[in-house]
Amino acid sequence: MKEKLGTAVLTLDHPITAGSYTSFDIIYTTGYFGIDDSGSIKIIQRFPSDMGRPQFNDPSAEDYVSVEVVGDAQVQYHYDVKNNIRPWGKTLYIKVVNGYLKEGDQIVVHHGDSRQGSPGIRMQTFCEETLEYRVLVDAFATYEYVEIPCAPTLTIIPGEPVKWRAILPTLRRRNQSFRFSLKNEDMWGNPSNRVNATVLLQSSHPIKGLPRKITFKPGQFTAVAENLSVDGEADIVISVLDESEHLLATSNPLRIIEASDLLPYWADMHGQSEETVGSNSALSYFQFGRDKAFLDAICHQGNDFQITKDFWSKLQKLTKEFTEPGTFIAFPGYEWSGNTGLGGDHNVIYFKEGEPIHRSSHALVHDHSDDETDCHDTNALFEALKGKNVFVYAHAGGRYADLKKANEPPTNLAIEIHSAWGTFEWLLQDAFDLGMQVGVVANSDDHKGRPGASYPGASSFGSYGGLTCFLCKELSREAIFESLQSRHHYATTGTRMLLNVKASMERGDEAMMGDIVYTRERKARLYVEALCPAPIERVDILNGGEKLETVKPLTRGLGSRRIRVLWEGAECRGRGRETVWDGSAEVEGNRFEEVTPINFWNPMRPLIKENSHRLTWKSITTGSFSGFDALLRDSNEGVLTINTPLLKQRVEISEITYDDKVFEAGGLSRRMRFFRLPNQNKTYHLKLERSIPIQSDEDNPIYIRLTQEDGHRVWSSPIYLVTQ
Repeated sequence: MKEKLGTAVLTLDHPITAGSYTSFDIIYTTGYFGIDDSGSIKIIQRFPSDMGRPQFNDPSAEDYVSVEVVGDAQVQYHYDVKNNIRPWGKTLYIKVVNGYLKEGDQIVVHHGDSRQGSPGIRMQTFCEETLEYRVLVDAFATYEYVEIPCAPTLTIIPGEPVKWRAILPTLRRRNQSFRFSLKNEDMWGNPSNRVNATVLLQSSHPIKGLPRKITFKPGQFTAVAENLSVDGEADIVISVLDESEHLLATSNPLRIIEASDLLPYWADMHGQSEETVGSNSALSYFQFGRDKAFLDAICHQGNDFQITKDFWSKLQKLTKEFTEPGTFIAFPGYEWSGNTGLGGDHNVIYFKEGEPIHRSSHALVHDHSDDETDCHDTNALFEALKGKNVFVYAHAGGRYADLKKANEPPTNLAIEIHSAWGTFEWLLQDAFDLGMQVGVVANSDDHKGRPGASYPGASSFGSYGGLTCFLCKELSREAIFESLQSRHHYATTGTRMLLNVKASMERGDEAMMGDIVYTRERKARLYVEALCPAPIERVDILNGGEKLETVKPLTRGLGSRRIRVLWEGAECRGRGRETVWDGSAEVEGNRFEEVTPINFWNPMRPLIKENSHRLTWKSITTGSFSGFDALLRDSNEGVLTINTPLLKQRVEISEITYDDKVFEAGGLSRRMRFFRLPNQNKTYHLKLERSIPIQSDEDNPIYIRLTQEDGHRVWSSPIYLVTQ
């Protein structure tokens, strides 16, 4: 039957660079049955693809697509991002009208048709070995579609290298071995194998075994220097320079100390591959996390209603094969993907292989022989997981976790506060409101085959993916689960930095992040130390939803000419949370001398300095923030006017101080903030000590949120001070 429905071929026979513009044809040739009048075909792509959206009206513009018929019929067509069964939702629908197609007739789709001036169609921004275009045929005009064999495919490869990334661990003991990892990424964040260069390495402190230089050859993605060590205590960064000694990159800082019970290990415990709703294979997923993102630990989290028995078995084989204690740890797991009204998305992470999968439904799994193991709401899920060595993350992606749906929330639960979907501090507040004592994690929720280094690309993902730092006795499954259970971990928006948060009582009780302390005292001493790869802009000290203090470790010198403008927040909790901030800034009576964009992740939506008086931008936020720094000609002269769809503000430059000037914009914590920064900030290392009041008759979840000048953030898991 399928063989009689036709064939499809793609005219490109060579790899395409990610994010580039190109032109190609997909030629569908009808089979024995032809296509009857009002029959149709669908040419479909996976959900993650962020290829340019086809348009059919302007043949001189980008992403122009035309459709040609070879036969005695006409066609009507349109494009819809969600017009087929998940994950193959992105659909070019072509309907036969005014006639019919017989065997051997053709429908030719010219993607990026350049014959009338179009530069082509922009390809997806991430690499994929086999980017498929599946063709479904309704030959009999019944709206019953059959997929034809042999889907046409493209190969997407990385572009030219533009940015070096140098990675160290964040804390090691004296004379303990560690590694230095190096790669170069293209403009879309793909590790590039087009590097042909020798770079020099300079360390701020002597490192045994560190090579003086590293040579990259074409075809090479990464370089790793192993078995390094340091004799003595030090804070270290490694600078990467070209052969003319121009700085290319600096690593995150590494602290070497004499002794430490716990060490930090970096993980991304949440992402998917092509077997569910992501891209590239599960094997590639684990390989990327280990070899190109330089993670210490990882977990695959496919949507449960797409995980077949065979894939569940395959995943567990992979996690077992990739786990090498002391080097790399992989956990088996899945995303329980129940509807929001039944509890919403939760990640299930098992300690070991051999455990069952409790699906929220069999929506896309056609083998119903294990229906009895399904758990259709979170109450059933949490009951089924009782007594097992398992941990659960509540998160917001498409659906969001509704913690209030659980009759008895589990104690083995953490809150995912950030992912490529955005930032979700409201989810942590939900947990506090319910009296839950939870740790804080961040992950990528990657769909593009880049766990641990997940750029949002050109789609609706609004942020760079997050990372979790586990504080562990060693790198093993046992130690990471012990870190989870004790909440000894912190979350970042993807940066790697060292964070230490502790509290002490007058009577001698001491606690680190995640600890629960029962006390009769009404004050605690809070200690915070941070060692960051970028200057520190602020540290917020919080007790649950109450901000106790904002510490800005800056010299408030007179005459600072640098101001920062930020916009942030989301439309709502669920899908459709994207908030559009496309707009402009104009300055009268002053000049923009230098402008630095903050968290502009999409190169197709940039901030542009049109002239010395005007900036324009395209920007969305999904709970996160974006904005810009402007170095002005004069520190206090003139007026700044901001124009966005949500806010239009006119602010005197002299009224912008080191304290935030805030304008609210409704929605979910949507606002715009103006404040001043020193001309130069060299605060990479911070230590502070504060007296913290303890509120009686309630939990006191004391935690910090640190913001770097480059736009990255970190959250500590709370210390819970509970009055008796």
